[in-house]
Amino acid sequence: MKHVLIIAEAGVNHNGSLDIAKQLIDKAVEAGVDIIKFQTFKSEKLVSKSAKQAEYQQRNIGKKDESQLAMLKKLELSPSDHEELMDYCREKGIRFFSTAFDLDSIEYLHSLNLGLWKIPSGEITNYPYLRKIAQYHEPIILSTGMCELSDIEATLKVLVGFGVRKEQITILHCNTEYPTPYSDVNLKAMLEIRDRFGVQVGYSDHTQGIEVPIAAVALGASVIEKHFTLDKNMEGPDHKASLEPDELRAMVCAIRNVEQTLGSGHKTISASERKNIDIARKSIVAACPIKKGELFTEENLTVKRPGNGISPMRWSEVIGQTAIKDFEEEEMIVL
Repeated sequence: MKHVLIIAEAGVNHNGSLDIAKQLIDKAVEAGVDIIKFQTFKSEKLVSKSAKQAEYQQRNIGKKDESQLAMLKKLELSPSDHEELMDYCREKGIRFFSTAFDLDSIEYLHSLNLGLWKIPSGEITNYPYLRKIAQYHEPIILSTGMCELSDIEATLKVLVGFGVRKEQITILHCNTEYPTPYSDVNLKAMLEIRDRFGVQVGYSDHTQGIEVPIAAVALGASVIEKHFTLDKNMEGPDHKASLEPDELRAMVCAIRNVEQTLGSGHKTISASERKNIDIARKSIVAACPIKKGELFTEENLTVKRPGNGISPMRWSEVIGQTAIKDFEEEEMIVL
C-alpha cells in the first residue's frame, strides 16, 4: 500500500506565538499527519517596504493600510523559536519542517539538517533561490500555484541543472487563491504535470473543506499539503482558508482509507470477495423435468444460483446435447 505523505501547513497560523505553535503541533499529532510545516523568513529580505498586502490578506486581517512588511514582521520565527519547536516536535513524535522564503533562511534551514526542501509557488521564478536550494542536492517538494507548464519546465531545468535528480522532485499542483474556488481547482492538471515531466506529483490545497485533497489522493497524489489552524476566526492572513483540528483529523482519516483502496491497478478477484463467487453467480439448471436421452433446449434449460455448476457462459455448448440422466426441475445440469 502506498503511503501518502500528509503535510499539515501551520505556516504563520501561530500568529507569532510559540504557545499557539505548540498547540498546533499537538493538534497535528492528534490528527495523525506525517509532517507539520512552518515558514522561515526575514521580513526585510522577503518584501519591500512598499509591498501591499494581497487582497485575501486585507480581507482576512482587516487592515488595508498595513504593509506586507508590517504584517509579516509580527509572524517571524527566530532561530531560538525554531529550535524550541523542533525539540517539541521530537518530543511529540512528529517531523518538523519549514519553508524558506529568502536566501538567508535557506542557509539557516540547511544548518538544521531537515533533509527536505519545500519551494513555495511564489518562489518558482526566483532563480537565485532555486539555485541555492538545488546545490544541496536534497529532495524537493515544489508547489506550482500561478504557473503554466512552461514555468514548471523552466524551474525543473534550474533544479536539475544544479544537480537535483528528477527522482528527488515531487511537484504539487496548486492554486494560489485563499480560499480557492472549486471551479478553479483544475485537479486533473496534476495528471498532466505527472505525464509531461515524469515526476511524482501531489496537491497543495487552499479550498475550504477536505473533499479536494481526498479526490487528489484517489487520482494518484503522493503528497498532500493543507493549511490548518486552531480557529478559523483568529486574526491572520491564512486562518480562514485553513482546516480546524477536527477537520484535519477527518481529512487524514479519509486519506488513509482512500489510499488503502487504490491497490495495484491490476483488475483481479480479491481475497475478500472470492468466497462470494458461487453465491452470486449462476449455473445452468433444468427449467422443468428432463428425461434421460432428451435434448437440451432453450425451453428446458435456465440459469439460477448458486454458481458451482456449469457456467451459463457455456450455454451454446450445452444446447443440443443429450441428457445423460433424468433431471428434476432446478437440478444442476451435468454433461
